[in-house]
Amino acid sequence: MRRRREKKTSVRLGLDTITEALVLALMIVVFVMIFYSGIELEYKIAASVLVFGIIFLVATANQAVKQKEDVHRY
Repeated sequence: MRRRREKKTSVRLGLDTITEALVLALMIVVFVMIFYSGIELEYKIAASVLVFGIIFLVATANQAVKQKEDVHRY
């Protein structure tokens, strides 16, 4: 039997370390913007939805790439 060496991934999103760090940094920036800025509530909500969408797209794209790699590997 041949063992495959898996890349270390996050438990929650399945992202690699660099991508996970960038996503966490983006989340921290949004939290700081939401709690410490003086902009209106509508803009805070819009920015939060935009960031959530970006994180969702990154996680979805990462999973699609992993599935494509698995298909080509076998």
